[in-house]
This record gives sequence, structure tokens and C-alpha cells, in this order.
Amino acid sequence: MHRDPDADALGSSLGWASYLIKKGHEVTVISPTDYTANLRWLSGIEHVLVYDKPGDHSKCKKKIEQSTLICCLDFSALSRLKDLGKVVEEAAAPKLMVDHHLEPEHFAKWMIWDTYAAATAQLIYALIKELEGNLPTQEIFDIPMAECLYAGIMTDTGSFRHGNVTPEVHLAVADLMLTGFDSSRVHRLIYDNAPLSRLQFLGYVLSQKLVVLPEYRTAYMVLTEAELQKFNSSTGETEGIVNYGLQVENVVMSAMFIERKGEVKISFRSVGTFSVRDLASSHFNGGGHKNASGGRSEQSVNETVATFLSILPSYQQALLNVD
Repeated sequence: MHRDPDADALGSSLGWASYLIKKGHEVTVISPTDYTANLRWLSGIEHVLVYDKPGDHSKCKKKIEQSTLICCLDFSALSRLKDLGKVVEEAAAPKLMVDHHLEPEHFAKWMIWDTYAAATAQLIYALIKELEGNLPTQEIFDIPMAECLYAGIMTDTGSFRHGNVTPEVHLAVADLMLTGFDSSRVHRLIYDNAPLSRLQFLGYVLSQKLVVLPEYRTAYMVLTEAELQKFNSSTGETEGIVNYGLQVENVVMSAMFIERKGEVKISFRSVGTFSVRDLASSHFNGGGHKNASGGRSEQSVNETVATFLSILPSYQQALLNVD
């Protein structure tokens, strides 16, 4: 899965791993970096190896070098694996890519790629259903597997409120729910399971760091490494905060700049026809989806924000034209 894995990356990987194990295969799930605390309940996550953890580093390399198939889920470019990308690229085993992001690199022997899919977990669900033919859903999926796939679909659709929600999304979820899992429990574990410090941190960001530029219908937030340390913010506690910018009246683009470990990570969100993917790929070495994208910068956080502000005039008309 990709670095800084979200619920779709972890959910699709763990769901697919569970299926392969049921079919008699030996499976190892590997993440390039650590994952957030609100996903630690996912079934099988205790066996996930994290490449940038000293104790797991050599295990990951050995498993990849010995593998007979490498499944690459929820990313379309090896650069999304951070330092693990080179290890995967040089591995002798053939690769299977399952993903829904735009413009994939052709590093895999087999590609299951659909940009119209709301989540990679939706593609894994469809793949398993195709492999199993006409078997009843309850004989294919157990509750933990269904929960993993549901978590990926639910989060990548913004709890089913984004524009990527199609009839196929609802049909897939309805089918998975036949296993009997509690969808409200999954939602609660992901979204309503934060420590008090996270809510206090969110309050600080929204009250002190949210900047709105009405002339560009844009909101942005900047967090320095010193601020993250002040609030003892751990990996993933900034996840999703960028979405709050879109709750401001008349705002159609929200951006968040986070300074961490010598680089600036940028998250972009938009509504309607405005493509933050195009903006991210043109200016910030990024990519993703039309309305949800990310980028990175090796400039200082102040220089990165200055670059962002300097390009806004060239996007002003497109931002103003969003219905």
C-alpha cells in the first residue's frame, strides 16, 4: 500500500490478504510507513509490517525478495512507496496493480485499474466476487473482511457524500452488509474514536490557522513542525482536517500545508468542476483525484505557501465559475 496509508489502502489490502489466506496462500501485508491510531482495529492489522520501522525493515525486504507475486494496492506510481519503491521495483516477482487513481505508471504485469471506482476496496470487492462466481456473499466474505472493505469504500466516498458515489458503490456496500457487520460501528471506530488532544488540536487549527480568501473562493491552513510538536500531534491526527475548509460558505477549494521531517506535505480538496489534481501535479509534484489530491514540497513551509498564493490568480476564473 502507499505511504501514510488511509482506510482504503489498509482496508483493501487487509481484505484482499484475508481472501488470499482463505485460498491457502501465504500472505504478508506491508506498509511503507506507520498508520493512524483510528485504524488499528481493522482485522489483521496486527500482522502488518511497516518498512520504516527498524524492527520490520529487513523483514519487509526479505518477504518482497522471496515473493512470487507482489500486489500493489491503492497507488499507481512507485514513488508513493517512499524508500520501499526501489525495493519493489527491483524485485523479481511479477506485480499486480489494483487502483483507481489517474495516470498509472506501467510497472505492473497485470493492472486492474478503474478511475470511476470510488475506492480500491470497491475494486477488490468486485475482483473477489468475479473470482468466486455465483457463490452467495456470506460464503465468500466473513464479517472482518467485509468491515475492511466497507471502511475503504466509506472513507474514500466521504461517508457516501462525494461525487464518486455511484449505484455500483451502494450495491457493493449493500451486498457486503449481507454478512451482518455493523456499519455504524465501523463509522464510529474511524470517526468518533479520537483522543481529547486531537479535538483540542482541531479547535486550535480551525480557530487560529484557517485563512479564507473570498476573492479566490479558497481556504487554507498552515501547520509548522513546531506547532505539531506543541500539541504532540502523532501520525494521522491531521487527516481530514483539510475538509473543514470546504464547509465555509462559498469556498470551493481547501488546502492544508504541513511541515514535517524536512518537507511540506500538502492536501487539496475541491468541489464541483475545479480540479485540484491538475493544480497539484502542475505545481507541487502531486496527483490524485479531481476533487481530492496531494502534493509535496522541499521548499520551506513559508516558501511553499508563497508559491501557492502566487498561482491563485491564474486559477481565479476557474474557481469563480464553479457552481
